[in-house]
Amino acid sequence: MYDIIIGLEIHAGLKTKSKMFCSCANETSTLANTNVCPICLGHPGTLPTVNKEAVEKTVLLGLALGCDINQHSKFDRKNYFYPDLPKGYQISQYDIPFCEGGSLEVNNKKIAITRIHLEEDTGRLSHPPISDDSLVDFNRAGTPLLELVTEPMIQDPTTAKAFGQRYQQVLRYLNISNADMEKGEMRCEGNISLQTKGTWKYKNGEIIPVGKNKLNPKVELKNINSFKALEKALEFEIKRQTIALDKGEKILPETRGWNEKSAQTVRQRVKETSADYRYFPEPDLPPVVISPAWLKLIKARMVELPWKTELRLREEYGLSEYDAMVVALDKKLLAYTEEVISELQAWVKTNGDSWERQNIILAKLAVNWIVNEISKHLNKKNQTIDQLKITPENLAEFILMVHQGKINSSAAQTILEVMINKGGDPSSIMDTLGLAQIDDKVAITEIIKKIIKAKPEQVELYKKGKTTVIQFFIGQVMAATKGAANPEVVKELLEKELNK
Repeated sequence: MYDIIIGLEIHAGLKTKSKMFCSCANETSTLANTNVCPICLGHPGTLPTVNKEAVEKTVLLGLALGCDINQHSKFDRKNYFYPDLPKGYQISQYDIPFCEGGSLEVNNKKIAITRIHLEEDTGRLSHPPISDDSLVDFNRAGTPLLELVTEPMIQDPTTAKAFGQRYQQVLRYLNISNADMEKGEMRCEGNISLQTKGTWKYKNGEIIPVGKNKLNPKVELKNINSFKALEKALEFEIKRQTIALDKGEKILPETRGWNEKSAQTVRQRVKETSADYRYFPEPDLPPVVISPAWLKLIKARMVELPWKTELRLREEYGLSEYDAMVVALDKKLLAYTEEVISELQAWVKTNGDSWERQNIILAKLAVNWIVNEISKHLNKKNQTIDQLKITPENLAEFILMVHQGKINSSAAQTILEVMINKGGDPSSIMDTLGLAQIDDKVAITEIIKKIIKAKPEQVELYKKGKTTVIQFFIGQVMAATKGAANPEVVKELLEKELNK
């Protein structure tokens, strides 16, 4: 009955050496109110200066997302009072942001971007549970903050969540933000409205009524600190607004927060409009001019973007869409994986083989062990790939041992676990634990004969047609060889002896 219309506003703290308009270090984790100066505290008579590095990183992001870059831009004052805003206004951008337009594709749909602008962050408020006081830490005040605004064209919470995750990945690939939501380095806001079908249309980035229809106002979901919470908050709002509209109630244009404990949105305040902020050009900062030469230097810093990386992994190594996505998700995981594959390439070349003939098999085998097995161990230990004790060289050797049949799957798991916990050379671990796969048919046959002789009842069952008993004998042989026998060879020789 209703169309869902969602737009996102996403803030991300930039990785710069200093704050946005002063020389204080861009470091917020120090003792409260120690990383401050008269400029970021808004003392009278102080003059801000623009952080060049922050401008460059903003423009680089815009280029990555296909935005139009305004080479003549400016900063503006956004006036409002809040305890964590020391100046009583925020230096932001209003009508001429650095980046306009562009898009980001998620779930096979291009989500249009309205703008990306640069501003300064506020301080941080805390509310001690045993006191009625509120405390403010100004270490974060004045740090550079990106804001991306999408067009109101997202139609479901799942796509909104996917957009945020993809955008976070782009920020990390470009190395312009850590975008760690748990640390407050990235915050999402969702604007959502429900409109009766046929009463609205999308034109020039705006939702406008058809004919004399009246639109329902949008609700802003403020400062959400996880993608899961964003998805849940939007889902809750869809249900809440649907019930209200079905009852004939009016939706208020308000700002709401997400309460994780009650799993519902809660009203915070009536939403402001741009007129309430009384924007005007920042008088203490000159306009910013990005010359063609400067823009060219910024473009030269562009890196391979996630979707191009995923395509390359699929084309070069024959990875599935899912495996390519998982490997490309984390730049550190990607670098480690490609180092392992590079070691495998060197081995193939050294042994006079053709990488073109072996690449799909070896690359897919390596990725399978990294994505499925190593990631499982890392998650269990709550570690990341850069904390892994296995060097790319040793993992490549391990992959080759599996590929060449030197160890079976059981032995491989045992060796891998030792490498995860202690590191080390897989060949040495194999020799120490006696896990080299036994392919000697004469030796395996002797073991089989002894087991068959000791288990006459199971032999009789097999001969009477209960062929599944062979699994019992395979298990006995594997136990006798400490898992080192080749299972395929064992099965072949068992059938031969039992059918005599």
